[in-house]
Amino acid sequence: MRLDKYIAQVTDFSRKEVKRLLHADEVSVNGELERNPSRKISATDAVNLQGFPLEAPRTRYLMLYKPEGVVCSTDDPTHPTVLALLEMPRVERLNICGRLDVDTTGLVLLTDDGQWAHRVASPNHKTGKVYHVTTAAPIAADAIQAFADGIMLNGERLPTKPAELEILSEYEARVCLHEGRYHQVKRMFAAIGNRVESLHREQIGSICLDEMLEPGEYRELTADEIASI
Repeated sequence: MRLDKYIAQVTDFSRKEVKRLLHADEVSVNGELERNPSRKISATDAVNLQGFPLEAPRTRYLMLYKPEGVVCSTDDPTHPTVLALLEMPRVERLNICGRLDVDTTGLVLLTDDGQWAHRVASPNHKTGKVYHVTTAAPIAADAIQAFADGIMLNGERLPTKPAELEILSEYEARVCLHEGRYHQVKRMFAAIGNRVESLHREQIGSICLDEMLEPGEYRELTADEIASI
């Protein structure tokens, strides 16, 4: 990798700013000052910027417990964003996989691996997303079959893909979706004459929200969790 590209990836400096740093003798490679932005850097080279060693960027995979009132966006004028909850550099480079509504809580995955993010979000990969739902009215037994058959939502051309509905109690259910339409769970219950009071995502694929996390907290995914997608 070119030296200027490497430094830009590891830091928040632009390529133009990196060139200025090089010409100001702020960069050394293997203990020697370096001004050439196109110098090729290998994994064994030690790069220092302004006296501090730089580490090669590694791909990040995170799970976050999204609280209510936080939006799954890079920027919002009225609500805090999930990226604001992360205390790490270059959060703006993270993809938010499987966004949740502002009033929905639970599991959100974040990564700077674009292909992995696509596998999480794409219906073609059939990555199930599991939600715990609390409703305003009792859940009718025939809702199980309605969800399995697919429901025609207002304004849509095609019915929803088959979804699994497990009734937990009179007002509670667990729903597994294999697609991610706008406000889908809420609209599906509205279509059968009910209303969602609260919605919480518990699982994406085989990755479950860590019970040790509190709302607003996050952790890195394990190797097995990453490989499961």
